[in-house]
Amino acid sequence: MTFPGGSALARDRRDRGRSPKKMPTFPDRLPLLPFTRPVRGRVTLPGSKSITNRALLLAALSPRTVTLHGALFSRDTRIMVAALRALGFAVATDEAALTITVEGRGGTIPVREARIEVGNAGTAARFLTAFVCLRPDGIYHFDGDAAMRRRPIGALLEALEAQGARASSHSFPFTLQTAGLPGGTVELDASESSQMLSALLMVAPHARSPLKVKLKGAAGSKPFVTMTENMLRQFTPAPSDYAIEGDATAASYFLALPWVTGGEIVLTNFTRELQGDAQFADVLAPLGVVRESAQDVTVFRASAARTGRGPAVNFREFSDTFLTLAAIAPLLDGPTRISGIAHTRKQETDRVAGAAAELRRLGQDVVETDDALEIRPRPLRPDMEIETYHDHRFAMSFAVLGCHDLRGDGRPWLTIKDPGCCAKTFPTFFDLLAALRAGSP
Repeated sequence: MTFPGGSALARDRRDRGRSPKKMPTFPDRLPLLPFTRPVRGRVTLPGSKSITNRALLLAALSPRTVTLHGALFSRDTRIMVAALRALGFAVATDEAALTITVEGRGGTIPVREARIEVGNAGTAARFLTAFVCLRPDGIYHFDGDAAMRRRPIGALLEALEAQGARASSHSFPFTLQTAGLPGGTVELDASESSQMLSALLMVAPHARSPLKVKLKGAAGSKPFVTMTENMLRQFTPAPSDYAIEGDATAASYFLALPWVTGGEIVLTNFTRELQGDAQFADVLAPLGVVRESAQDVTVFRASAARTGRGPAVNFREFSDTFLTLAAIAPLLDGPTRISGIAHTRKQETDRVAGAAAELRRLGQDVVETDDALEIRPRPLRPDMEIETYHDHRFAMSFAVLGCHDLRGDGRPWLTIKDPGCCAKTFPTFFDLLAALRAGSP
């Protein structure tokens, strides 16, 4: 198999030698300038992280070379690319063109022993753990950052041990000795993370005999499992080119922005085909955010009759977006109730406790239970700093709240700590927000 312009391996080596595209840099603390006029602008969403990392793995499993178009280049996807290269796969990246080309090996793992650093990338951690078990004689040393060492992986390792693998520990760091996947039925408790189920689903077609996963309890997020199943169908038969959808979770911030500032946003690549998080648009509809679609673009506009009544929403099926509603809840009338979020306590951070803490810091009355938050609006406190807990979703969600002109004079009143944590999924978020502010007439 060859890439245009030379062999896969040769191009991969040239690609590794290039200087990476310069990433935005931010101070430790970023005061947010509010919008003083209704937002007006067009946004092209970054590629979906969830789809990009699934597609990278499915491309490596493919029997042919696959080029991903519209791919996301962020901390998490770079971790996946680096891991595939460490495992011996030829991966060529072109950030300017938003393409990643992977030379598939049809289910074989080229390198017998490797060290794999997953940082705090949950998709990379779970997907790669199952992926390497396709090799019958592998030794793989996994580690992540401090937050990843607290995130669940044990249930997946137990399922893989039932297939013959041996793990030195059921949390990061661990060494995994692999024995291939003989197939049969394995039990899995995926209640803490649906990524563990998705990991097994993606490698199951390459087991020596049919591999069936029997769930103990419900999966953490069914829409992400459905995404995996749909992508498996899209990769059968193996495509040579695959288009990545715009990130529906990232869209939630721009869907909420017109409600906060007035005006309208045009999203050029918003779709509801694969991503359950697109359901967030339905949350905003009762608040008066009108959606109109035409000519492959979607317009989200704050209607003149918009309401501020706080909703009650179960986010179980699209929980990555709950922080977006939580952050703007202080601007709503009456309590906002958010439920179905217990499993988010074991994501990048404890998102339930973190949201409650930051909202209280802003002066809000918050009732926290294991699975829910009730946010009762109180006057917002100015000159406050938001702790992000190194979690990109805190930074972006509360940035939308910071776009509200609290003082009425355009002066910053909210500061985001560690804004650079957005590099995990959306490195250009704050630059894009600034461009929208500057471009709103």
